[in-house]
Amino acid sequence: MKLINSQTYLNLAKAFAGECQAHVKYKFIEYGARKEGYTALAEVIDKVVYNEFNHARMFYTAIQKASDKPIDNIEICGGYPFKEKWDLVENLRLASEDERSESDVIYAEFEQTARDEGFTDIAELFKLVRGVENCHSLMFKDLYEQLKSGTLYCKPKVVKWKCGGCGYEHEAKEAFKICPICEAKQGVALLKLNDGCCC
Repeated sequence: MKLINSQTYLNLAKAFAGECQAHVKYKFIEYGARKEGYTALAEVIDKVVYNEFNHARMFYTAIQKASDKPIDNIEICGGYPFKEKWDLVENLRLASEDERSESDVIYAEFEQTARDEGFTDIAELFKLVRGVENCHSLMFKDLYEQLKSGTLYCKPKVVKWKCGGCGYEHEAKEAFKICPICEAKQGVALLKLNDGCCC
């Protein structure tokens, strides 16, 4: 079977569209974090934004390998969540749910279809991306729980905090309110993700 005639081909197009949407949706969350003064949180989310861009790039590349000629159109039908509002804490929770669904349901199905159709390399791509999306889910869940509980910059044990502005380091249970060197506010301090998060 040729890739261009397969369900995997359509699944790649759906995955590309989904990754493009996630890229922009997480840009919105990053924007919200910056607007609320959480610079370090925004920078963590920005890494996820870049990950989603690269997932889209790899799915697009796989689609392009299906034909030597330009592809004018791929007609796809797919549902995409539009749950997030302009609420930073809730958006982190919803992003975790979306990433979990993408990993455990959508890409798991796409991976199996690719294997069944004999496209092992594409199945492996879906499998690898699933692992990253699972990591994103855990990270968004961790950030949501910390922001909601007020423990984003306050830990039960001493940890190292680092100013994202000047590099000043400080060991304490709580991040500094104002950096003693560059006077950056607490939101600029680098975040300490909970143990067990893979991101």
